[in-house]
Amino acid sequence: MESQDDPKPGADAHEPAHADIYGEDGVIRASFLAHIGAAIADRDTLTLKQDVGRLHQSELGDLLEALLPEQRRALVELLGADFDFSALTEVDEAIRLEIVDALPNAQIAQAVQELDSDDAVYILEDLDEADQNEILAQLPFTERIRLRRSLDYPEESAGRRMQTEFVAVPPFWTVGQTIDYMRDDQNLPDRFSQIFVIDPTFKLLGAVDLDKILRSKRSVKVEEVMHETRHAIPASMDQEEAAREFEQYDLLSAAVVDENERLVGVLTIDDVVDVIQQEAEEDLLRMGGVGDEELSDTVIDTSRSRVPWLLVNLVTAFLSASVISMFGATIEEMVALAALMPIVASLGGNAGTQTMTVTVRALATRDLDIYNAGRVIRREVMVGLLNGVVIAAIIGLVAGFWFQNVDLGFVIAAAMIINMLAAALGGILIPLFLDRLGADPAISSSIFTTMVTDVIGFFAFLGLAAWWLHLGYPAA
Repeated sequence: MESQDDPKPGADAHEPAHADIYGEDGVIRASFLAHIGAAIADRDTLTLKQDVGRLHQSELGDLLEALLPEQRRALVELLGADFDFSALTEVDEAIRLEIVDALPNAQIAQAVQELDSDDAVYILEDLDEADQNEILAQLPFTERIRLRRSLDYPEESAGRRMQTEFVAVPPFWTVGQTIDYMRDDQNLPDRFSQIFVIDPTFKLLGAVDLDKILRSKRSVKVEEVMHETRHAIPASMDQEEAAREFEQYDLLSAAVVDENERLVGVLTIDDVVDVIQQEAEEDLLRMGGVGDEELSDTVIDTSRSRVPWLLVNLVTAFLSASVISMFGATIEEMVALAALMPIVASLGGNAGTQTMTVTVRALATRDLDIYNAGRVIRREVMVGLLNGVVIAAIIGLVAGFWFQNVDLGFVIAAAMIINMLAAALGGILIPLFLDRLGADPAISSSIFTTMVTDVIGFFAFLGLAAWWLHLGYPAA
């Protein structure tokens, strides 16, 4: 029986053993990886150019991440000018720097000239300033100025993500002149959907969609068919804000303007999709307290990313421990409390995390604001109360039967309701408070929410138990 990776009869010996490099699980096939690894080991440049040169930049990026470090460097060296540098925008930062650091700046400068400006900036922005300057110095003047201007904008801004290649015409041109210009000029972008209209100072006046150009007669002036660009994006705008503009107004592309409203670039939907994915990953990682960690990071870098928040967590853990120590005598008198304490803390922590996750996401998407915060807070309190009653009834019954003590069941049930309410309030108020202070709620909300549920949960449970014993009820 022929296996899935077996070559088809009559297949060329130099072709990989399959048309698709991915398996059913979406991971690069082991056979293709072995095929490329063997070609690299044999320094078979012809096979590599045939089988790797045909890959899309995202496929090449996945291949680079799957290869060993020494194989990556050898692959780039063997492909030479045939290596698609745009694939470096598809890999982790650590892998990108590893490859770029191994290449001479002259080769990088040559490759950068073949890339779209947004891809070139993406590669250059992570390099040392000295290397940046050396590479830029080897570029033609116009391209050097464009890239330098993009690099001067803040990190994660629209100016960093924009493409400086665009089509712009004066308003007095006719549709016929515009069409002839697009046919004749060899320096236009490979793909575009809008033509921008500017005055002699490059101030943005409006834009014309390509379908409007194709449907208009050649004698019609551009200013008669253009529309005002209502959603021009400032170059200094944060990339997440720019992505939100695309989402809200269903944009495919948008003009990017400087502080004087002069056209400096265009932001396209493919770049915005990358931004959305990047920002979502950052929020997810920050909620886990791991910063901007990547799978390709070294042990030292990964440890350095995680330790700070572990230390903060250690401080909050000592706070919880101090609450427990206040009731040491109560725990000694009723050993059952020690067995039940983790249940109170665990359920409270999970409930707080649920509320916090929804709140942080709502803040990130601007769905939660000052106008609906009160209603959302009331809703979460009612949800916490309802869930607290349900969980309290279950755990109260279980604890009562387990330790043959009905009063203990009532104590832990009451503590659970209190902690569920604390979890609901902490899960929404802590992110709101951090957001109001200008801090990123995704970074530290989880630690402080867990601290609140642990402290209040332990204090409520052990405090109620101590009060119960003080009234003279028998210990379990």
